[in-house]
Amino acid sequence: MDPYTGGQYPSLPQSCLKTKTPVSVEHNVKPASPSNQPPRRPDFSTFFSTLELVDTSHTNNVHSTPIPGDISSVFRMLAEGYERMRQDQGPNGATHLQGDDHDNDSGHSRFLEGLIQTLLSEADTPPKEVNGVSDEFLAELERVPKKALKKDMSCPICNNPFLDDKYPLVVRLPCHKSHIFDLECIQPWLKLHPTCPLDRKNLVKKKEPPPPPPKDEEEEGDYDEMYA
Repeated sequence: MDPYTGGQYPSLPQSCLKTKTPVSVEHNVKPASPSNQPPRRPDFSTFFSTLELVDTSHTNNVHSTPIPGDISSVFRMLAEGYERMRQDQGPNGATHLQGDDHDNDSGHSRFLEGLIQTLLSEADTPPKEVNGVSDEFLAELERVPKKALKKDMSCPICNNPFLDDKYPLVVRLPCHKSHIFDLECIQPWLKLHPTCPLDRKNLVKKKEPPPPPPKDEEEEGDYDEMYA
């Protein structure tokens, strides 16, 4: 009943009571089907959040003495992430391919298994601190442009072709021109190790102590202090 007129509300036509037709049906647009493809790589967000507790590569870190358990955790988390990558390649870490492709994938599985074993060993006996590269080092790595990538080029860690990614972010390590990786794959490894995972060469030059002053200058300084 309308409180102002005392009468009944006018009834709505039946056409107005029908369920609204979805836009996709009304305009004959097929709804997008969810992708069945797995992500290119695992989510490393938990790894990086734990790494923040133990990363001593930057001077502003207040955690100057990381807890051994946290250090062990980051190595184990990365090992688990790489293991998921290996399993995504199929049974025994190899996709169902034939010929040379099968051999290449088997080789990739063995390579990744070697990284996993290294990480698990470090998790069991963690170092006192994480000796990875700095964020500045990662930012300065050479970027490989998309036009320089070929269809048969893939990341040594995830084994996915670079060009499968619409916007590939690929970096080259300074040890060898052919050592190129997806940045998202190589970054976790480099944050724990300053080495290339392929040839294990150290990528960070150690700072050499400054040379001692010439003997003549040192003696002259002592003479001036004596008669100051």
